[in-house]
Amino acid sequence: MYPERLNFGAFLAPFHPLGEDPTLQFERDLELIELLDRLNYHEFWVGEHHSAGWNSIGIPELFLAAAADRTRQIKLASGVITLPYHHPFMVASRAIHLHHLTRGRFILGVGAGSIPVDAHMLGIEWSEMRQRFEESLEAVVELLTSEERVNAKTSWFTLQDAKLQFAPYRSEKVEIAAASVGSGNSMRLAGRHGISVVSFGVSRPGHKPPNLKEQWQIHEDAAAEHGQAIDRANWRITLPIFVGETRKEAIDAVRAGYQRWAYEYWGDLRGLDVSIPGVAPENAIEAAVEAGSAIVGSVEDCVAGIEQLREETGGFGTLLVYAQDWADLERTKRSYDLLARYVAPHFTGSAHRPAESAQWYKDNREQFPQLTLPGHGARPGVA
Repeated sequence: MYPERLNFGAFLAPFHPLGEDPTLQFERDLELIELLDRLNYHEFWVGEHHSAGWNSIGIPELFLAAAADRTRQIKLASGVITLPYHHPFMVASRAIHLHHLTRGRFILGVGAGSIPVDAHMLGIEWSEMRQRFEESLEAVVELLTSEERVNAKTSWFTLQDAKLQFAPYRSEKVEIAAASVGSGNSMRLAGRHGISVVSFGVSRPGHKPPNLKEQWQIHEDAAAEHGQAIDRANWRITLPIFVGETRKEAIDAVRAGYQRWAYEYWGDLRGLDVSIPGVAPENAIEAAVEAGSAIVGSVEDCVAGIEQLREETGGFGTLLVYAQDWADLERTKRSYDLLARYVAPHFTGSAHRPAESAQWYKDNREQFPQLTLPGHGARPGVA
């Protein structure tokens, strides 16, 4: 059964094309969080990357601390902290501080890393990343959930009688969420520890999207094996979504930006094959939508696309817009506005009561006196 309510948020990796002044780019990203806060989005996630140019935010905790002062209700999440790069005590300590600075709105998103150059610059072999993630995750979970002092020794960190000197804000739990790109390892580890998960529904251009239903099954099986209780309401899925007045207007708005993201970033910079047999680059966005790697279209198209995603996965708790610079700034803002005002209410239920009220009046209006406006006669049959 689907979770009762589907929440909406955004996931900023980020992916920004080269050429923009970074100071102004950071400011624009903060302004986006402010906009989504005003539009009642539930969450905003910010990633950690240190190379490749397009991935411009290296310390999401600092970014989220700045965002906390500009926002009122939106939850703020690291999307994600790459655990192999940090001592787990420092990860947990920063999480506690952000939990207080945000008045309990912080979510600690963690992952194993996605850009080999980052690991190379730190002298970490890529083959070590998975083991480091597993070791660090266990320590971070224990530090944030246990009242006992923690002791652990691995090849790269030591914890000696370690205990955080502050409890979470109002003694609430800091939510921890592990990110999964497709291997299933993070889903297994999250199930073992009973923590939340965020799955990437977006695929590299020219490739099939990951099997999200299968990912959840891995998570569910691991949780059952280790006696952990999990809930689909704590499962996030991130996917590119763009809403326009019409399907054509939406597709045309993102066409050039999608090509730049697919062929300049993934193709030219990352050196990966992004070709689609029989599909010209200028039509790659239509192919991505057809494959389910993005939802782009009118309000009705996007409602249908989200419904299909829920059916295919069996249900989840939050849909995160995978934030991209595929369209110009004003059209991007308009898309978030349309999503919040007209798409989200189909899944949050926020527009159901007014619609029910209007329908009830329409169905029962014969029993009420009708107001006669100046210059208008009374309705036939009414005195």
